[in-house]
Order: sequence, then C-alpha cells, then structure tokens
Amino acid sequence: MSKQPIQTNEAPSAIGPYSQAVRTGEVVYTSGQIGLDPANGEMAEGLEKQAHQVMKNVKAVLAAADCEMKDVVKAMIFMQNMDDFVTVNEIYASYFEEPYPARSAVEVSRMPKGALVEVEVIAKKK
Repeated sequence: MSKQPIQTNEAPSAIGPYSQAVRTGEVVYTSGQIGLDPANGEMAEGLEKQAHQVMKNVKAVLAAADCEMKDVVKAMIFMQNMDDFVTVNEIYASYFEEPYPARSAVEVSRMPKGALVEVEVIAKKK
C-alpha cells in the first residue's frame, strides 16, 4: 500500500511532523484542521469565525487531494467546550449536503494554538 502526502498553501502548513492529509488508494485522511488563516497564519477571532475557517481549511485540503465535501464519509469534531455544540453544528452543517457523513463530536481540554474547534475527515473519491 502506498501513501501519498497531500499539501496545499490554501490551508495552514503542518506545525509538526505530519502531512495535511494522506491518500492511500481512493481514501484520503486529513489531519485535524484548526481556525488558522493560511494567508496570515493568525487564528480567527472567536468561535464562529474559527469554525468557518476550520471548514474552509478542510475543504482546501480535500481539494488538493482532488476530493470535495460530498466525498467525506466520516468527520471528527473536537471542541474545547461542548456548550458550543449547537453553534459548531450549524456551521459544520452548512458545508455539507445530505447524505451527511458519519460523525463524532467530543470535548477536549486543549488544542494547538488555543483553538476552540478542530475537524478532521476521511473522504473517499467516488
């Protein structure tokens, strides 16, 4: 099985020893994306802006892998505060159409760069 790393300047660069995504066959696994703006490297201000930036970053990484949001089969959402679920859920939903991917959503105590939300996905090119 071969692994092809995916990289794009349209999403934040990896801040450690990992790839933005890896393709193996027809499946793409993204690393977690946080609300960093790739244009300036700054964290978006506030939960809503971070959540939108996260989803834009996910979309950009998928595009670099020749995938679209409709190709996502599984998503994992990490939030610093589960009380933010309704807001994050509404923003997340605006980036997908039915049938929605399978999904997990969990609260975590800390994320890189003080992020409030992080999303990683698995996509399969149809």
